[in-house]
Amino acid sequence: MISPKRLPILGVGIALALGMAACGSDDDAATGSEGSSGGDGASGVSGNIRVDGSSTVAPLTEAAAELFQQENPDVQVTVGTSGTGGGFEKFCAGETDISDASRPIDDAEEVPVCKQNGVKYEEVVVANDALTVVGNPENPVTCLTVDQLNQVWGPDSQLSSWSEITDLDAEFDEELQLFGPGTDSGTFDYFTDAVNGEEGVQRKDYNNVGEDDNATVTGVAGAPGGMGYFGYSFFEENTDTLKAFEIDGGDGCVAPSVEAVQDGSYTPLGRELFIYPSEEALQNEAVREFVSFYIENQEEITSATGFIPMTEEQVTKSHETVDSLAGG
Repeated sequence: MISPKRLPILGVGIALALGMAACGSDDDAATGSEGSSGGDGASGVSGNIRVDGSSTVAPLTEAAAELFQQENPDVQVTVGTSGTGGGFEKFCAGETDISDASRPIDDAEEVPVCKQNGVKYEEVVVANDALTVVGNPENPVTCLTVDQLNQVWGPDSQLSSWSEITDLDAEFDEELQLFGPGTDSGTFDYFTDAVNGEEGVQRKDYNNVGEDDNATVTGVAGAPGGMGYFGYSFFEENTDTLKAFEIDGGDGCVAPSVEAVQDGSYTPLGRELFIYPSEEALQNEAVREFVSFYIENQEEITSATGFIPMTEEQVTKSHETVDSLAGG
């Protein structure tokens, strides 16, 4: 079964009549960066670019790679999905050129490792996302407050039924069946921080799907009392089998949407998505041009993958960040 995350990527390939896959998620693929050698490609740019990290950001990077490689056939971009935490481990060890991340790099644990290994980098926004809490379409509940989410997902929660959640907007007496990402996931980190008040702290008796968000789709769709969470694009690809709950962050119920994320009203689950290129990698022309292309074409890339475009201010800041890190 093809993960729904892959469907928009395939659509990009078909629309552009690409004859081959431009990137993959095999961790054993070609590694490191090669300098530009003025190859036979239309742009004269060549080399290998290795990216790893967030499974949420991976579809964006894969789409960017497909589009970029159409214009630069001598560049090979490989995209792994070790999770945000796993990606930073490889990045800070100098094993990758770019790290995909659905949360900022951790100041306490990851920043010191990069510093120790001499890996310099900057955080570059490439898209926006609405972290989406989903349920079975049979569920009559329409809105959940942050407090209600904490009742369900908090580290000390023992709730086993929807009827045990206080002040729901509809009566529902089904067994809670919870699905969510693993601890290496930036989505896990972001959700636990926003909902439970501490990153990485959550009840352990849930269905841990690791980096396979498709398992959350299958699980929630098959359980009347199911609940799970992941990025907005995955919900967009599964609206026929899932419902998205509106979220009340204190100012009323707001559904996840492009407009709500860009205007800041979808709180606290609206978020930015990042790539982290290293300073060393950006000295390579292929990497530098790929990252610039990624930002310049963000509207097409986010549209193709179901994510939320950056604002003009975000685009300007991302370009400035890359130019500064590259020494331009």
